[in-house]
Amino acid sequence: MSDSAPQLLRHHRPFLAFWLARVFTASGFQMLTVAIGWQLYQLTGNVLDLGLVGLVEFAPRVLFMLHTGHVADRYDRRKVAALCQSLQALIAVALVVGSASDSVSREMIFILAFLLGATRSFEMPATQALLPNVVPPGLFPRAVAASASATQAATIVAPAIGGLLYAFGSIWVYGPTVALYVIACALTLSLDARQQVPQRGRASLESLLAGIRFIRSRPDILGAISLDLFAVLLGGATALLPVFAKDILLTGAWGLGLLRSAPAVGALLMSVWLARFPFERKVGRTMFTAVGVFGVATIAFGLSTSFWFSLAVLVVLGAADMISMVIRSSFVQLETPDEMRGRVSAVNGLFIGASNQLGEFESGVTAHWFGTVPAVVLGGVGTLVVTGVWIKLFPTLAGRDQLHSKPGG
Repeated sequence: MSDSAPQLLRHHRPFLAFWLARVFTASGFQMLTVAIGWQLYQLTGNVLDLGLVGLVEFAPRVLFMLHTGHVADRYDRRKVAALCQSLQALIAVALVVGSASDSVSREMIFILAFLLGATRSFEMPATQALLPNVVPPGLFPRAVAASASATQAATIVAPAIGGLLYAFGSIWVYGPTVALYVIACALTLSLDARQQVPQRGRASLESLLAGIRFIRSRPDILGAISLDLFAVLLGGATALLPVFAKDILLTGAWGLGLLRSAPAVGALLMSVWLARFPFERKVGRTMFTAVGVFGVATIAFGLSTSFWFSLAVLVVLGAADMISMVIRSSFVQLETPDEMRGRVSAVNGLFIGASNQLGEFESGVTAHWFGTVPAVVLGGVGTLVVTGVWIKLFPTLAGRDQLHSKPGG
């Protein structure tokens, strides 16, 4: 219990490589997201397009859901993740070429967003299922928090850097992401992970349903990931940050980078805390409280006209979301056999993708219908309503005391 995140990194070299790979992958993706969102809004000036990008990125998770988890269970997860990272590097190369030739268009951005979503839909279950092969079960909750701290640290720095670099031109953002993805690919291939249990057979509906049945057989897991799905889907406002930066808070690309980084600041601080002091008691009550705080922070952000106050509430929002993520990830991975971790992670990833990318589409549509501020405020209220309903639907989750049910897990 006294081990901290630095001690975890020092004593487990494979995890250090995994940790660094997550830093570079997250940095590349965040820089791409900032640049694509800002460039698209400059091209069209249409807030609905910002939501459509989220929908386009989410679509591959549905289209390929029969295959993503099966691939993670059947093939070497390191090679699967590395291949996905190399393909994302090629997407960044395409954006470099497009920017250099001044040929980036709305249609091109949507096509590349779809390809980016496709590669990430295969990378996520492979990466999530790989982590338990890198660290022993006793350290897994800390590893989840420490891994999250890596991605959140990158999410703090990368969007701000992306926003600053964009002032010199989009090519200055897309270019470095190529190198980031290449480094992540090399680190992933260098991992010395414990051998995974191979899953034989062809991808099928039965293969997908195995993951769904497993989640349904654990009401606490089902409640946790579905709570995250609906709460973040309604409360997510990240797709609208370019609108807030430009039209409401009256800042530029640099301000957008800081706004995108702010939730990661809170998430990083919380993940560092959880890496040293993992949850032991009253985890159900803690998770529901955190989701409620997420909803309140969303409302406060929607009503704010102060740039610095908006940054502050986004920090709180990110910290609250991190609590839910660590609890959910620990549930799913620790209570899933290795031979089906990829398929269960694929289903979990579908929930995560729905809450993030589909949430961006929902935000874009409601902003188009009702206006940007009402859309965000209504989303925060919806999150609070969902929290109350889920407490009634999943009473054992709300009253859950232990983080995981297996002693010593």
